[in-house]
Amino acid sequence: MTMPAQSDMQEELKSRVWQAMLSYAFFRIESALTIALILVLIFLLPRPFAGWQWWYWLILGLAAESLIVYTSLTDHETRQRLLVELLKERYNPADLRNPKYRSRLEKAIDYHQRMAALVQSTQEGVLKDRLKGMVDGMDAWIANMYRLSKRLDAYEADKVLARDMEAAPEAIRQLEKRLSTESNPAIRAQAQETLSSKRAQWENLQKLKAMMEKADLQLEETLSDLGNVYSQLRQIEVRDVDSGRAQRIADDINDQVATLQDIVDSMDEVYSAR
Repeated sequence: MTMPAQSDMQEELKSRVWQAMLSYAFFRIESALTIALILVLIFLLPRPFAGWQWWYWLILGLAAESLIVYTSLTDHETRQRLLVELLKERYNPADLRNPKYRSRLEKAIDYHQRMAALVQSTQEGVLKDRLKGMVDGMDAWIANMYRLSKRLDAYEADKVLARDMEAAPEAIRQLEKRLSTESNPAIRAQAQETLSSKRAQWENLQKLKAMMEKADLQLEETLSDLGNVYSQLRQIEVRDVDSGRAQRIADDINDQVATLQDIVDSMDEVYSAR
């Protein structure tokens, strides 16, 4: 994946998480109860004692509401929970018809959720900040797994491609047979042109099939690599933060994102050329 594309994807997801956190902050039950309580106090107890003004309640309410919003926006656990919800919403495994691809994506999202929980359980400090950065890089990984799975899912469900894959070899044999016996120059020329077209179609179908098989294997490998990253994060310690180990894990994440993006881009090129 090109760095701008990866950055754009992550920025878009961060923006959606931020919007979800703002919505959560203003509409959580504590916020609603605070607003309701202030309104009751303003109307029923505008001056509970001498010197008190009704708008003092409003100031207290605004202060309480500001505190609720602040704690909500700075709550990493809430952020991670909303992030996982957004991942499941945007990259919904239920969108995939093939159980194999659906299961892989569910496992990938589960790994992401476990990594987020691991970060949450880590004490504040350099290690936690470093882990946050690594887990944030997983968003693009999940996105590319989803896009690749969608492509594979659509390919396997494409009845036209399946029909062409089955019919093309026989059509080529029939045209070759006709060319061997046809004596009319005009018909031979037309048959030769049709045969060339059929051979090109068959070549493209074979390339597409090989690409899909490669993509399927890459998805399986990617899921294993995702599990490997998770196990490494489980083992990482504070002393590893400044060593090359943490950087290697981050590099592995970026490499996987780039590999998946290259395959997705190649698929897009093949489909656009059809």
